[in-house]
Amino acid sequence: MREAYYYKKEGSDMRCLLCPHVCLISPNERGKCRARLNLEEKLSTLVYGESDSGDYFFHVDPIEKKPLYHFYPGSYSLSFGTPGCNLFCKNCQNYNLSQSNTNDIKDSCLKPEKIVDMAYERNCKSISYTYTEPTIFYEYVLDTSKIAKDKSLKNIWITNGFINPLPLKEALPYIDAMNIDLKAFTDEFYQSVCGARLSPVLKTIETAFEYTHIEITNLLIPTLNDSDEDIQKLVNFISELSDEIPLHFSAYRPSYKMKIKSTPSETLFRAKDIAEQKLKYVYLGNISTDNDTLCHNCKNPVIRRNFKIRIDLVGKKCPTCGTKIPIKIDY
Repeated sequence: MREAYYYKKEGSDMRCLLCPHVCLISPNERGKCRARLNLEEKLSTLVYGESDSGDYFFHVDPIEKKPLYHFYPGSYSLSFGTPGCNLFCKNCQNYNLSQSNTNDIKDSCLKPEKIVDMAYERNCKSISYTYTEPTIFYEYVLDTSKIAKDKSLKNIWITNGFINPLPLKEALPYIDAMNIDLKAFTDEFYQSVCGARLSPVLKTIETAFEYTHIEITNLLIPTLNDSDEDIQKLVNFISELSDEIPLHFSAYRPSYKMKIKSTPSETLFRAKDIAEQKLKYVYLGNISTDNDTLCHNCKNPVIRRNFKIRIDLVGKKCPTCGTKIPIKIDY
């Protein structure tokens, strides 16, 4: 165990200040995330170094799988997570890790230095803190990120965005990219499906946009967040920040406690049509479709994603019309 960051004592209780739940944790009890414990008059993190060692939760992913389409396309990222989460989504695909306790899974103690070494050994350009919520293994992420940054590796958060402003701002100098899961645009959805609130997530997106590369994912669930009105509100919020933020609509599949029928492909195509009225880069996930990046000016394909990534740019510009494409890439 390691002493946690961001908490204060309230008598014998500990008030965790890491995420908007601000749990008041009694002695020998854990917070909602199950990863922080009030023990011996301090708050400790139970997941420092406790990265899951199973093949599914610790391995190398294409960057496009995060999904990040405008951040070093064609590169690979060493990806890992720890037990626990500060959301409780009824449709979680990784529920066997996110909704577990530290003693529920096969894990291994890996120091931050080892994580960085593994990324180098596997020819990865980045490390992704993913599968569960990086906020709940914040201390582990921060220490690993600092070492990775010193060795010119990129750090990526795949996050639900449910984090308090101060810890977010401390971490942002070490974050090179974020995919933020904006699950819906109503508090009702966040409360009933995720056990959380919408406003802190929106604040995270607004703050992160000022500091680092961001892309947004929205999983469309039939009858819950897939109406034209829901989609339009979400798109309006993103476009007010920038019409160049990539947006990924993804198809829901039944999982965990949610048994609603899968999202029809037609819903995603409709969502894309709505979004493209205001956003320049909209992609679809979990269905079979063309996800090439097109120049928003002349519609020339500048990044092709059929079987193998093919990048057709001059500098960061479209070779046909010279329009600048917002992308992170080496030259």
